[in-house]
Amino acid sequence: MEILIVDDEPLARQRLARMIEKLDEHNIIAEADNAEAALAAINEHDPDIVLLDVRMPGKDGLALAHEISQLDCPPAIIFCTAFDQYALDAFGTTAIGYLLKPIKAEQLQDALAKAQKLNKVQRAAAQVPAQENKNARSHISAKTRRGIELIPLEDVRYFVADHKYVTVFHRNGEHLLDETLKELEEEFSGRFIRIHRNALISVKHIEAIERATQGQYQVRLADTEQRPIISRRHVSDVKELLKAI
Repeated sequence: MEILIVDDEPLARQRLARMIEKLDEHNIIAEADNAEAALAAINEHDPDIVLLDVRMPGKDGLALAHEISQLDCPPAIIFCTAFDQYALDAFGTTAIGYLLKPIKAEQLQDALAKAQKLNKVQRAAAQVPAQENKNARSHISAKTRRGIELIPLEDVRYFVADHKYVTVFHRNGEHLLDETLKELEEEFSGRFIRIHRNALISVKHIEAIERATQGQYQVRLADTEQRPIISRRHVSDVKELLKAI
């Protein structure tokens, strides 16, 4: 399980890190001391779990949790705080745990185990071949300087979300779309698979998964030089899919 620690106190982050280092199957991929840095880390690393403090300078943990919950494929959130009065508000978010400082190793382990069980359920669901939506469009419409351009879905290789926009990469180039990644994933379920919180790829056009220079996995797709990165969170899903094809 890939973990992001978010706390404005360095000593608190260090204490959590020491406890996590002693646990199997868990790895700290990043730390952040404020909400803005946390969102950037989620976007870059796509963690499974966020250990989140409540009181921080600027945007607090509760506001950040609500923002995280709006993301496509959000990570699980476990609050780690010295204040118990926020517990009710915390469970008004998508948080699955609320730990009071000083956090005990056993409590942290139990909370991570719960998050891991949920993650396994999600992975199992992802490995079941999805039924194609028979009402899905055969073309994607994109606004260009020439007007509205229709892109055959057969030509699409992958979709990438960046902030408020989604870019479709296809045989003849790339265009911006006025749609969300979540909407596209739901409509074209079975034809596209999520490989990152910010990316969907065409199942039909997968040729292989390869190791990138920095050790990450990437996908080789037909008729394109682009190699979309697979987040560690989704590597097992893609491998299982390739075995089933």
